[in-house]
Amino acid sequence: MVVDPQSLKSYGHAAAGHAGTMSDEDGKLFIKPCVQAEIDFYETAKRDHPELSDLMPEYMGTLSLSTLDEASEAVAAVVSDNGNVKTDKDQITAAVSKQISAGNAAPETAPAADNEWVPTKGGKISTNKAVVLVNNTYGFKKPNILDVKLGVRLWADDAPEKKKVKFDKISEETTHRNFGFRIAGMRMYKGSDNPADLDDEDYRVYDKDYGRFSVNDNNLVSEFRHFVFNKNAGIDKELGQAVCKAFVQTVDNVEEVLSQNETRMYSASLLFVFEGDGKALRSAIEKNNSIVDSVSDRLLTTKRVDSGIAIEDEESDDDLLENAMKSLPPIFSVKLIDFAHATWVPGQGPDKNMLKGVRSVRDIFQTLATE
Repeated sequence: MVVDPQSLKSYGHAAAGHAGTMSDEDGKLFIKPCVQAEIDFYETAKRDHPELSDLMPEYMGTLSLSTLDEASEAVAAVVSDNGNVKTDKDQITAAVSKQISAGNAAPETAPAADNEWVPTKGGKISTNKAVVLVNNTYGFKKPNILDVKLGVRLWADDAPEKKKVKFDKISEETTHRNFGFRIAGMRMYKGSDNPADLDDEDYRVYDKDYGRFSVNDNNLVSEFRHFVFNKNAGIDKELGQAVCKAFVQTVDNVEEVLSQNETRMYSASLLFVFEGDGKALRSAIEKNNSIVDSVSDRLLTTKRVDSGIAIEDEESDDDLLENAMKSLPPIFSVKLIDFAHATWVPGQGPDKNMLKGVRSVRDIFQTLATE
């Protein structure tokens, strides 16, 4: 994997969030402008909390953007702590490991005064830094994407008063209040019967206003149902319920890990991705099952007998499973994202604000998986 600073392009699959996100030429990497606090959270999670890091997009390093206003055209590169450019994946990984092991935390910034806070309204944030992540939509033929913003309270302790008032109003008027989350954005392949609603790639895009003004407590479950079960794209009840069951199992794990970690994450999200083309989804599931069955059979016979002497196979069970996983087509993905306002709070217990939303999302998918 190579990061070519001259070939970075605008990322086209974002369901929500700020403008200015990018990807490399082949789409394997996701590059997101961010503040130092988000970089620190990724690095600390990777270094000290691997079980939580596994729930987050894989962290590859940082980018330095040459300007604040032209991030998509910036000369950028993954850099080590001494400023040397890193382009090869192995180099990136080595540089990231060195940075993380050093554990150098950036000084905290002082809270902004009330009159300094101006809503970005989805625009680019003012920063010359970006985080480089593995793109969780890479490899899908037609990824369907759902961004679920978690929490009843959406602001961090250092938020200016104007921001607190604005975000409390959003929470009170949306599904945040009773469910602990709202739909922040969606992209659905063939997500409408009306061709006029679809973009050039046959996607229906639901922006942030959809979750604020169109989704409410009464229709929330039906909107999740609409996201998963889509006859226009060939996703019938059987396929849809398989996706929902997979989401339930994964969100159960998210709940367990968050319950064991002492963090506070404000305005973080769960990002759900699954194959939105029904034919490709069914094929991916069948291939997945076939490979898993093949590996299971192989694991039962990892020792062969020659001349009455048991000899260990050269390939270990772990290697066999890892190689098999690499060959599997993607079916779904669930990741925690957006950590600009995330921090560690030793001794203060798990993040109940986040967990309320996680449990509500899990319960909805559980309902859809069994109805």
